[in-house]
Amino acid sequence: MTTATPPPPEILVRSSAKRTRDLFAADFGLPSTLSSTNLYSNLPTQLAPQSPTDPSDRAGLAVRIRAEYDDVRELPAALAAKQASAASAAAAARRKKSKVDESQPSDPKIAKLIEGIPSKSNSDGSADGSSMALTVRAKGVGTGASANGGIPQRSLPSSTSLARKQAVQQVKPDWHAPWKLMRVISGHLGWVRSLAVEPGNQWFASGAGDRTIKIWDLASGSLRLTLTGHISTVRGLAVSPRHPYLFSCGEDKMVKCWDLETNKVIRHYHGHLSGVYTLSLHPTLDVLVTGGRDGVARVWDMRTRSNIHVLSGHKGTVSEVKCQEADPQVITSSLDSTVRLWDLAAGKTMGVLTHHKKGVRALAIHPKEFTFASGSTGSIKQWKCPEGAFMQNFEGHNAIINTLSVNEDNVLFSGGDNGSICFWDWKSGYKFQSLDTTAQPGSLDAEAGLMSSTFDQTGLRLICGEADKSIKIWKEDDEATPESYPMNWRPTLGRQKF
Repeated sequence: MTTATPPPPEILVRSSAKRTRDLFAADFGLPSTLSSTNLYSNLPTQLAPQSPTDPSDRAGLAVRIRAEYDDVRELPAALAAKQASAASAAAAARRKKSKVDESQPSDPKIAKLIEGIPSKSNSDGSADGSSMALTVRAKGVGTGASANGGIPQRSLPSSTSLARKQAVQQVKPDWHAPWKLMRVISGHLGWVRSLAVEPGNQWFASGAGDRTIKIWDLASGSLRLTLTGHISTVRGLAVSPRHPYLFSCGEDKMVKCWDLETNKVIRHYHGHLSGVYTLSLHPTLDVLVTGGRDGVARVWDMRTRSNIHVLSGHKGTVSEVKCQEADPQVITSSLDSTVRLWDLAAGKTMGVLTHHKKGVRALAIHPKEFTFASGSTGSIKQWKCPEGAFMQNFEGHNAIINTLSVNEDNVLFSGGDNGSICFWDWKSGYKFQSLDTTAQPGSLDAEAGLMSSTFDQTGLRLICGEADKSIKIWKEDDEATPESYPMNWRPTLGRQKF
């Protein structure tokens, strides 16, 4: 078996060269091009072949470059015009900047504050401004400070770096007329622990430690009706704005729905394991929320009496519950010193406010703004919904805060366990009036304490339930003027945040 001998190398090279010329005839029309033209003369040295005299390497590199970049050797007409205009604008800006005296400060007052303004030239004597140094030093100066006590800077500091930072800008409070006692109502035989005004502003209900609910005429203060049925202190009351219903809860674990047309109990809501201390009606949904000593808030369907949600998370007694239309639709306070914001649809906590140091006994939601306040021992704090952002403190009521109420005129009322009363401007936190309540004759001085409070529907009357078994109604002084009762407001440099 004979093996075919391969053709000599000369024949293979010639045939390969012929095929190469046929493929790249457009680039290299003449064979002399490979040897006479330096096709990569404009390339960087690191891209050039190692043997610049080798025609095949030069030809291969040139072909690859031309095949890759021949289509983008020139910019499109629109892009080239845009680039030219940008370049001309930059050149004009540089010319304009070069005409400005860099040594002239923008503010002459600052120039007086700084000693030893350096000249235009750089530290190396050049005046072209091309130095990239962050700090420009004088000649002969090392890394330390100069002999004058500082490092001369080429560019002046801005006015904001020298000016004193302003303290927290305080809001100037609005003037409010002082409040005075208008009427004292007696009739209960126990502490008045709960109050509720009906939507028509004709009457209000009060619940007390004598286990009764009394209906009072708001205009005259006369007793209209007494409802009995609870077997312990009535701690919470609410009148439905869309139904003829009155809801009550007490320390007997009972939550009752009263029909105001027949004055009888028509529904019971069973579920709480201990005393029920507070309840609130949702403004738009047929939903009732209650909270008590078992540490949970329960959401009830008003009609079917079914327990929709059990809002668990507090580690102590739920002292107050408030409902509103927008998220967080339920806000609860607890004696574990926290306030929780709840997602009513999911039945879960949206946020926990842990700023208070003592148990939070009172909440108040502003009727118009998306804000609310919480009160604990010696501390009243204002919050912004929906995230519960802290806004400000109401400082100056050093007592156990049992109740808070706010009206549309931005008047916040706080009542203390020791009988102290404070009135605040909602926007600024300014306390414009403080006094002590007077226990009615025949009761002990120790029974001077605020247990509950609420404004009527107009916000012009404040109803307070007290530990001396009385109900006191307050109103604004009609004869007061800003001249007769001037504000003693002095803004401070800063306010304590938490």
